[in-house]
Amino acid sequence: MDTQQFREFGKAAVDYIADYFETIRDRNVLPSVEPGYLKNEIPEIAPVSGEPWQKILPDVDRVVLPGLTHWHSPHFHAYFPTANSFPGVVGELFLSGLGSVSTDWQSNPACVELEVRMMDWLAKMLGLPEHFLNESEGPGGGVIQNAASESTLVGLLSGKQRTVRNVLEMNQNLTSEEVKEKLVAYTSKESNSSVEKASLLASVPMRLLPTDSDCRLRGDVLQEAIKKDKAEGLIPCCVVASLGTTGTCAFDDLEEIGRICRKEKMWLHVDAAYAGAALVCPEYRYLLNGIEYVDSFNFNPHKWFLTNSDCSAMWFKNTKDAEAAFKLKATIPSQPLFEPEIQHWQIPTTRRFRALKLWFVMRIYGVEGIQKHIRHQVSLAKYLEKLVRKDDRFELLISSLGVVGFRLEGDDTLTQKLLDKIAERKNLFIMPYYYQNKLMVRFVVCSRLTEVIDIDYAWNEIKSIVDDLEKNSKQEDEKTAIDSSILSRGALNSLTPDLNDKLNLGLFL
Repeated sequence: MDTQQFREFGKAAVDYIADYFETIRDRNVLPSVEPGYLKNEIPEIAPVSGEPWQKILPDVDRVVLPGLTHWHSPHFHAYFPTANSFPGVVGELFLSGLGSVSTDWQSNPACVELEVRMMDWLAKMLGLPEHFLNESEGPGGGVIQNAASESTLVGLLSGKQRTVRNVLEMNQNLTSEEVKEKLVAYTSKESNSSVEKASLLASVPMRLLPTDSDCRLRGDVLQEAIKKDKAEGLIPCCVVASLGTTGTCAFDDLEEIGRICRKEKMWLHVDAAYAGAALVCPEYRYLLNGIEYVDSFNFNPHKWFLTNSDCSAMWFKNTKDAEAAFKLKATIPSQPLFEPEIQHWQIPTTRRFRALKLWFVMRIYGVEGIQKHIRHQVSLAKYLEKLVRKDDRFELLISSLGVVGFRLEGDDTLTQKLLDKIAERKNLFIMPYYYQNKLMVRFVVCSRLTEVIDIDYAWNEIKSIVDDLEKNSKQEDEKTAIDSSILSRGALNSLTPDLNDKLNLGLFL
């Protein structure tokens, strides 16, 4: 493909994407294909000769879209938002088009320096302490990771390395292998499954601790678990706290947990993958109470911050701890030397130019534009909450930022029938969740395109299903009553005349 063909293909692709977003409301949010549907749609082998793009673009309609779950549909209310915006799309275009990656500063000065500056922009927008800034005098700093799961692993490995070092300094009779065998970490049972995965990869057992009635991890529960493990000769090394748990968007008590971590000399990592974006609004900064105790903090701009995936922001209070875990050996510094050396705060050896996306998004939206986006989506969740409260057939269980959880009154079978019908119709995509042993509809405001009309659409869809369920239930009850009546009359007619007379007489008496 030459430059002219690229211009034509690129312009057609942009038009296609723009048309897709303009018509996304008209599409079922979930596909209707069966597993393996692509097998008969594309050849078993690649073409020998190249094909023109004019032939390929229509195949996106034929092959891809029928099997696509439309994550940016205003009717997508599952999981959490996956960020998307036109500035983010253009950022991805530049990122791919320029094709630049980096290792150290010398490999790509613009890539490294723009990331350093963008991480400071982000930290200031969220109201994070100054010691997390790359430009601060202290050893703190921020870097873009691939995902929250990777950030958790990086935090856990950094905490593991620091704990081993501290224990060996206090007891030189031990070996690092002996210390590592005794390490243990802690998190809430409500935390994301990626935390458990990080513990497997880091070879550090993770305790899943119970939460309070609001699904929050509290200090007394953590302290009791630590006391028990230390009595058994184990060494606590890390806590992964959640600001906005996956299931209910609950917030662990950082103040209580942080004080314990400082006393026990444990690493405290905060996973704020979704909810961290809300910190751009000053009214949510109270969620940072206890941030002074945190060693590493992560949130995903690619969830709620209008920046296309992948883009996970992570900050360290002391980047030297990360370097101790990931820097293999002393190297000859590049000339000229540039600090900070962010290449040592991550698992991969190279990095994509992801800061471009952040730069475009933050410049085009500005702080006020991103605040408006967050507040609007929270207001939509509050609007749904009011609709739920007005219908006495439903029970509201949670409402936190853009997440609302509710269920039908009665046992779980009713809510399960509602969820089954929602999945069957494919007009909405909603996930179930158990809250305090109750099955609920977990509804999340996800798409940046979502408006009040979409919340009304979703609520009317849910109500119509419930109306049908009630109608069917009433018909079944009536049929059961009729069947019972027929059976009763048949049983009476089968009695002897004398007994029948006595029974009838008893009914009148």
